[in-house]
Amino acid sequence: MPEDTSSRPPPTTPKKADISVRHVVLVLSGKGGVGKTTVAANLAVAFANHGFKTGLLDLDIHGPDIPKMLGVEERRMTSYDQKHMEPVPVTGNLGVVSMAFLLPEASSPVIWRGPMKAGVIRQFLENVHWGELDYLVVDLPPGTGDEALTIAQLAPNIAGAVIVTTPQDVAILDIRKAVNFVRTIGLPVIGIIENMSGMVCPHCGKAIDLFGKGGGKRAAKEMDVPFLGAIPLDPAMRKAADQGRPFLIRSPGMAPDNPTWKQVDAMMENLVRIVEEGKMAGIPAEKMILTPV
Repeated sequence: MPEDTSSRPPPTTPKKADISVRHVVLVLSGKGGVGKTTVAANLAVAFANHGFKTGLLDLDIHGPDIPKMLGVEERRMTSYDQKHMEPVPVTGNLGVVSMAFLLPEASSPVIWRGPMKAGVIRQFLENVHWGELDYLVVDLPPGTGDEALTIAQLAPNIAGAVIVTTPQDVAILDIRKAVNFVRTIGLPVIGIIENMSGMVCPHCGKAIDLFGKGGGKRAAKEMDVPFLGAIPLDPAMRKAADQGRPFLIRSPGMAPDNPTWKQVDAMMENLVRIVEEGKMAGIPAEKMILTPV
């Protein structure tokens, strides 16, 4: 016989984390390998460049790459008492927290189930001395699993989600899942970014549609969410990440008229303006539907 659940108390939504932040921006994707971490790092740098006190939270617990992209992978988080830790500073306005800073070695795997990840996410919010933040940019792992749901439940003042994709059809299928996930938990979709939209030939400078082009824009139109822009696959961007320098921080020798740099810079400027002006498409916070972990 079916189990009688009528006497069970209704599920409760977890208490919001005690952190002082004006806006939390989630960066996610429906699948891996689309350049989501690159977008998150450059967005955090863009906020910091505008003078906003910014935190960057790397929640890709099993594959934390943010420290490498920011050139701080050899650093460690320090504790100023027995409970709280300090973010690793990148610039005067930008600090970062990542599981990578706590691992004994860069190659050490994190073998955790969902409840342990939920616990460390709360610790990263409450037991880190973030200070008074204007923005907290959260780099999430691919997909719509524990980390994304947990941060949506715990973080206060979530401005919305930026969804990153590549142009090909198989990636667009995953975009729809990501958009529907964000909508289901009642958060605004700030917009979609199409990454690797054509490749810039290092010899002639012309664009080659290596993975196709325009899929992100079509998906945005189909799902009635903003399309924030397209970023080509540029060797200069790959080199910047390998050097530990966000693309928006010009690498030595980069030409001032680099079209990809201008495109990324303009896109991040637009994102800053969209969030500051609150022009996101989504569901009011009072109508959020969250399922406890």
